Amino acid sequence: MNAILGLVVTMCMVFGGYILAGGKMSIILKSLPFEMMMIGGAATGAFLAANDMATIKHTAGDLGAAISGPKWKKKDYSDLLCMMHELLTILKENPVDIEAHIEAPNDSAIFQKYPKILKDHEAIEMICDTIRSMIMNFDNVHQVEELLEKHLESLLEERLHGSHALQSMADALPALGIVAAVLGVIKTMASIDKPPEVLGGMIGGALVGTFLGVFLAYGVVGPFAAKVSHTRKEEHFFYSMIGEVLVSSLHKNPINICLEVARRHAPARVRPSFDEVEEAVRGLRQAA
Repeated sequence: MNAILGLVVTMCMVFGGYILAGGKMSIILKSLPFEMMMIGGAATGAFLAANDMATIKHTAGDLGAAISGPKWKKKDYSDLLCMMHELLTILKENPVDIEAHIEAPNDSAIFQKYPKILKDHEAIEMICDTIRSMIMNFDNVHQVEELLEKHLESLLEERLHGSHALQSMADALPALGIVAAVLGVIKTMASIDKPPEVLGGMIGGALVGTFLGVFLAYGVVGPFAAKVSHTRKEEHFFYSMIGEVLVSSLHKNPINICLEVARRHAPARVRPSFDEVEEAVRGLRQAA
């Protein structure tokens, strides 16, 4: 919701200040549909030309995430630590039994306890693939750790595609605003024989294009690109926590140490406390 609030504040301050300074909205409103058609249409066309369909769909989802906020909440981080505790307990006590869970996670009693995590393909794939690698190359800690690091780097790069696409659009908008303004000047020059008050209105309308390009770039699209980047990076901590738990386990640390290392890696805003994790794990033991 902060993204919407910020956009409203920006609109009110910019246009409110303009009106209070004596500016007339009639010039802007008269030119706005045509300027928006040229600038917005050109920006959208360039966006479609520069990106494949997967990135376009990804960006649409990113805009929704920028408004609603990061996907993972505090409870999800606590649930992840509990789930990893259960998986690591089985892995340490009887590695053979873990195969049934990682080969068919949808049928696993452990994964089914955490439906939100189970629905996330990337998280489940990372957990299952890494544990599978741990079983296959248990003596080669560094090889498994390297595979996991590359997986996380690739995942972050992929999740930032939408942010990069939006930022590219923001960078292009000022230039497209100049294009619209130049077209307005060309139109004005074709009417050079008109009275000064008419020419003044036409020049003012042409300058709306420059204003709109800069305003959209730095007041709307640019901030949304930054918000998308921040949101996706915060969500990436969730996947990094999976890596922290598994890497710590690879180095043969006790399970409670593995969980604590990962817990401290979580963003402060959604980080469960030590006592909260301990209580959740204790609840698992009592349920068992």
